[in-house]
Amino acid sequence: MINDPVTVLYRDPWLLVVLKPSGLLSQPGRGPKLQDSLITRMRSLEPGLRLVHRLDRDTSGLILLARSQDSLRRCSELFARRRVNKLYEAEVVGRLEGSGRIENRLARLQRDPPRYGSHPEGRLAVTLWRTHALLQLSTKLWMRPITGRSHQLRAHLAQLGHPILGDPIYGLNSIGPLRLHARALALPHPFTGRRLRVCSPGG
Repeated sequence: MINDPVTVLYRDPWLLVVLKPSGLLSQPGRGPKLQDSLITRMRSLEPGLRLVHRLDRDTSGLILLARSQDSLRRCSELFARRRVNKLYEAEVVGRLEGSGRIENRLARLQRDPPRYGSHPEGRLAVTLWRTHALLQLSTKLWMRPITGRSHQLRAHLAQLGHPILGDPIYGLNSIGPLRLHARALALPHPFTGRRLRVCSPGG
């Protein structure tokens, strides 16, 4: 079990934005050993909460929760219309300068562990990236996913030849936690219409 707490960064009558630690599932998996998750912990405090979207277990950062079925429906519509902007920070192997766009079709190529890659029958996946900081042996990037496919950022960076540090699936000889963090979340509020932007500490 991951003992790191789930921190609430934003709360109003309709929504919560929480900070998920790395190593914690967004929702329960199969089997008794995979029942600890962000949503089960949060529902122990507020039973009616619903996940609007998910992060991989090894990814840390911001997750949006709905406090009612109506809120979930409205938030899901914003995601479907691509009105929600998500900003991630990643540290990748090697030096990668500038900015770019990665676009392909992603499909699951392997089941256990799940691994995704380019496939002509996959779903369209689009990611924008730009350099944040050049380090001696690695690079920090800002990443903006336009679509929300499983493992999208991890698979796209591996495709570029710059896998995320600590990635046990797409990296080589990875040690330590996955260096991928959902840093900021911005959307028009589904009830007030005002722009809502939440950043995790340090962003």
